Amino acid sequence: MRAVWLTAFGGPEVLVAKETPEPSAGRGEVVVSVFFAGLTFVETQFRASGIGPFGLQPPAVLGNGVGGVVAEVGEGVDPALLGTRVVTATGGSGGYAERVAVDAGAVVPVPEGVPLDTAVALLADGRTALLNLRAVGPVAGQRVLVLAAAGGVGTLLVQLARAAGATVVGAAGGARKGELVRGLGAAEVVDYAEPGWTTDPVDVVFDGVGGELARTAFGLLRPGGRMLSYGLAGGRWSDVTAEEAAARGVTLVTGARPGPGQVRELVVAALAEAAAGRLAPVIGQRFPLAEAAAAHAAIESRATVGKTLLEVR
Repeated sequence: MRAVWLTAFGGPEVLVAKETPEPSAGRGEVVVSVFFAGLTFVETQFRASGIGPFGLQPPAVLGNGVGGVVAEVGEGVDPALLGTRVVTATGGSGGYAERVAVDAGAVVPVPEGVPLDTAVALLADGRTALLNLRAVGPVAGQRVLVLAAAGGVGTLLVQLARAAGATVVGAAGGARKGELVRGLGAAEVVDYAEPGWTTDPVDVVFDGVGGELARTAFGLLRPGGRMLSYGLAGGRWSDVTAEEAAARGVTLVTGARPGPGQVRELVVAALAEAAAGRLAPVIGQRFPLAEAAAAHAAIESRATVGKTLLEVR
């Protein structure tokens, strides 16, 4: 089979596609024939520096989320899973490949009518967006500012917050991204690439950027407001302190770390929302498996919108 290997830490060129032995299903495992693999900004950071949550050393195969069909079941696994369309996390490695072996308990069947690419786009970003919305509490009747609103999680937060009754302000860089965010239901769009960008006061900030943009957004919060930082697309985490928040009467919400059971529940919930037509991920870019390096370069360029996928089959 073909797989994309991280041959060293460095630029996108360290990702190299080559023939690799196929995995087999051990006890309690299944082998998934991969159709789509999801990419994340965190993976590009890890590839570049070795810093991140994956605990891998080159040579290794990156990729933490895939969708496909169960092609093999190991001992102790229900044979009825064979042929089932599923999405699954991989434990942090192995996803940039044509086949991957995972724990059978990790796979989530994809509901009928939900395309596999949609399901993969929701696997990580859908559960993150749902978890974030739950963490800040009810938003009906409130103004919600979404930073990085044209990104994978941001596009979903815009939809979810609007459906929950919020007035959504989407912040994104550039006119193209702004048009996308407005089309998803944002009542207002601001271009945070413009110096001095601002908007009227808000009740909630979802911060997927960090850095100075997060600090500017923090300054827009009304007393009693909440801010949740979940990403660092700008290169560093928000440096807003709890003392600063307390002085202004706002709350810095800490995103929860879900256990395995809750992770599965969140993925199932995101897929159910998609099946019902209430949640639609934006898949902005697709690359063949062998062009994983180009996909990483595109994500790092900040020119991408929504989710980026590798097409494996």
